[in-house]
Amino acid sequence: MTAPQTSQNLHFRILEDIARDLSGEVNFPTYLDASLSVRNVLKDPMISIEKVVQVVGVEPLIVARLLKLANSIAYNPSGREISDIEYAIQRVGFETVRVTALAVAMEQMSHSTRISGFEDVARLTWEHSLEVASIGRVLARRIGRIDADDAMLLGIVRNIGVFYLLYRASAYPEYATRENVIYLISGWHDSIGENLLTVLDIPAHIVEAFHEHSCKRHNATPCNLSDVLYFACLLAENNCPWLSYSSAANSPEAEADRALYLDILEEADEDIRELRSVLRA
Repeated sequence: MTAPQTSQNLHFRILEDIARDLSGEVNFPTYLDASLSVRNVLKDPMISIEKVVQVVGVEPLIVARLLKLANSIAYNPSGREISDIEYAIQRVGFETVRVTALAVAMEQMSHSTRISGFEDVARLTWEHSLEVASIGRVLARRIGRIDADDAMLLGIVRNIGVFYLLYRASAYPEYATRENVIYLISGWHDSIGENLLTVLDIPAHIVEAFHEHSCKRHNATPCNLSDVLYFACLLAENNCPWLSYSSAANSPEAEADRALYLDILEEADEDIRELRSVLRA
């Protein structure tokens, strides 16, 4: 797909404004602020489970999602029902609480009225994020040595730059056209996303893996988080409009890499579908 015929100043204006925003006090949507409050509380290594329950308890969507996760096969293979949020948090662990808080915030961003007119882009992007997160967790668990919850977090935040750009572009009349918005996203969502993760104080090893995942790899066995994200993205359905600008995803090399782990999609189909369902509202 060719780039739209737009003025050089078109993207400079919004990118300058976003750069200024990211260097100061970032204006996040309120639901992302709520996620940040959960993550900030969990930074304290001495935090008590009671305090975590108190903070999480004020966000019903996070509570509901944590209970679903705690009762999923991935976290509760015994099938014994968990209805207590404190026990659910103990079961899934604090890192999954962080992931879940971000997942809820990301999903709320995808439904924002600010991105009216681009609901299909947001929906397909969120579905892609969920699939990458689910495949990444399963892939990491199968490989071993790689933290499965880190892999799930990477998938959840994989497209955070897309949502933020959609959210911000709504304030600029230049981006009333679909073509301009899609081209903006395709060219800048990774760099904007990486900056957002830093501002959000996401752990450094997660940000590093996010940065490195786009580098081409032809190793038969993923050995780190960025490898897992790379393969999870290849294995996920690529229906997002902005992905059509990327020739790398459709290259012969990418097809060969994808073929290495197609069997995992078949073997772990139930796990992947359940995780995707649990992470979704």
